[in-house]
Amino acid sequence: MNAVELHEVCKTYGDTAVLNGVSLVARKGSVIAIIGRSGSGKSTMLRCVNGLETIQSGRIDVAGHRIGDGRTNLRMLRQKVGIVFQGYNLFPHYDVLNNVTLALRLVKKISRTEAEEIAARVLGQVGLAEKLRARPSELSGGQQQRVAIARSLAMAPEIMLFDEVTSALDPELTGEVLKVLADLAGSGMTMLLVTHEMAFAQNIATEVVFMHGGKIWESGPPSQLFANPQTAELRKFISQ
Repeated sequence: MNAVELHEVCKTYGDTAVLNGVSLVARKGSVIAIIGRSGSGKSTMLRCVNGLETIQSGRIDVAGHRIGDGRTNLRMLRQKVGIVFQGYNLFPHYDVLNNVTLALRLVKKISRTEAEEIAARVLGQVGLAEKLRARPSELSGGQQQRVAIARSLAMAPEIMLFDEVTSALDPELTGEVLKVLADLAGSGMTMLLVTHEMAFAQNIATEVVFMHGGKIWESGPPSQLFANPQTAELRKFISQ
């Protein structure tokens, strides 16, 4: 069963084509690592999947919603498709518990008691059960990123999108976050990740997608893509 389908998706900013006929299928439970140089369209593609960017042509089917026909219920879509960015976007004046429960109470209209039970569970899932009352300023970058992941997980999404979530972290904190992502992958969560972590892409992803110039240049299982790149562009990218 397919969780995400992109068919000939085109996205432009003015006269600049950022996505140029992108087609992609992510089956339920798959982990797709999206790699490529800055400016290749990776992050824009993720933002289109979550309805944060409009597309000029093509179609996107995700979690039972069609994006691009002008009738998408974005509120419902975003309850099914979580997205975590490089920036943590936590509310600095709220503690961890309130950062995680806010959307549950305001969007899903869940009682405070039930929301706090969910928050405790997902914070335990990311290894932060003891940080319920900490403010973001009291946490390391890796811990803040894990809170951001827990906040998305609390909404019980069907699909998780991750946009360079480790790029601002040092190696030790990167390891913390990658462990959480590996655990999520092991649990069967459908995931699309824009990443520069090649070891993660090789060891955890079920498929790797290499983007170049707004297009999907190559895609396939990690063992195939890294061992036997078919294009000069991917060979150069891997070697660097």
